Order: sequence, then structure tokens, then C-alpha cells
Amino acid sequence: MNINADMGEGYGHYNIGNDDAILHLVQSVNVACGQHGGDPGVMREVCLKSKERGVSVGAHPGFNDVWGFGRRQIRMNPNDLEYLVAYQLGALAGMAAYAGMKVTHVKPHGALNNMCAIDKDYALAIGRAIKTVDPSLYYLALAGTEMEKAALDLDLPLAREAFIDRLYEDDGNLRLRTNADAMIRDPKVAAERTVRMVLDGEIISVNGKKMPTKFDSLCIHGDEPTAIAVAEACCKALRDAGVELVTLPEMMKG
Repeated sequence: MNINADMGEGYGHYNIGNDDAILHLVQSVNVACGQHGGDPGVMREVCLKSKERGVSVGAHPGFNDVWGFGRRQIRMNPNDLEYLVAYQLGALAGMAAYAGMKVTHVKPHGALNNMCAIDKDYALAIGRAIKTVDPSLYYLALAGTEMEKAALDLDLPLAREAFIDRLYEDDGNLRLRTNADAMIRDPKVAAERTVRMVLDGEIISVNGKKMPTKFDSLCIHGDEPTAIAVAEACCKALRDAGVELVTLPEMMKG
């Protein structure tokens, strides 16, 4: 199994999340590309440290919304969204080159991810950006959503994602973070839930509905204060259950 985390979301003098600690736990990272967070220096630094740790690097494009941390919905023409995402993919590819690394995947951030899960035009716009910039990149998509369908429609490499630290609605979509209980912050609860997800191949909704789900990668949010404790507990629990943790490219190649 692969565990990924969103990283590099600080900018200038501002740090968000404990990137160094997270890098010692996960096998893949999604790096903010300068819109909702991140800047050239931050991106370069994350890529250099990822190279040292043997961690694969993906792009984490979001809306141009630093104040809202990319968690506010912005409606725009799908073509404009496509170009905005392509712009961010190019930015991270440039910074990854300083570490002698190749970007391996693309995962939308925040509100953009939520919107693409249900909006076919948005999901396809991101897919077109990937296909234009680098068609070898995995589209890391929330399992069972319009993003997964877009990757298949565009014949893009697809990696399906589920979440360690988020609750799900009965329809398979993530519970919005405007709900106080959307995040799972208890390491023990997260670890037990994660092992069950991996071994049973199913997600349990907020109302107890069992949803059989195929996924290749599990995400933890690096900006959460509880991220380190939750990640440590989940990684240990998975390894104790006999699950090997590998980078996303290794996961997809079997």
C-alpha cells in the first residue's frame, strides 16, 4: 500500500505543517504548486528532501486562493481551469529538476478536489492538462468519482485514492470540512479504520454504510496538528498487519 501526504503548503516566512516529520513516514508526497500554497523555494526544498528519503513526488494543484488555503470554491470556465493546472504542473516539474527528480502524479487540492469529484467538466479539464503536460503522470483520483472516470475516458494512468483521516458520506464522497466531525484526529481510531480499509477493501461511511472500494493510495493531511501522530499510528498498524508500504510508482507496477 502507498501512503501519501499533502506538503509544501507554506510560503515565504510562513510554515504550514511539519514537512520534515511527515517525510519520514509517508512514501509519496503531493506538493503545493504556488497557488493555494507553496512557492519556488518551498517546492525545491521539498523535492530535495524527498529525493533523500526515497519518496516519490506529485503535483498538488489548487485554486489561486492563498487566503482561503484553496478550500473555497471558485467557479471558472473549464478551459481556464485546465490552463491553471497545466501552469502549476510546469512549475513543480521545474523545481523537481533541481533534485534530479521526475514528478510522478497529480492530485487536486481542497475545494478543487471536491468539485472535480462531482463535476465532469472540471475533472476532464484536469485530465486534459495532465495529458498535455506529461501523459505519463498518474491522475491520483478519489475512488469512484468523476475524476476516476475522466482518467479512464482520457486513457491516462490512474491511481485511486482513499483517505485515512476523513469521514465519508453514504454516496462515497468526502464529508465536507465545514462539518466539525469531517476529520479523524484520534490516532487509534484512524489506525483501526485504516487497517480495516486495506484488509477488507471497503470504506465505512459516517452512517455505518459499507462501501467496497478499490484504492491504491491512502492520504493523510499534512497540515493537521494531529498529522504526525495519526500517520505514525497508521503506518505501524499497517506494517504490524503485514502490509508493505511503497511509493506510488512501485504500488502501481505491482
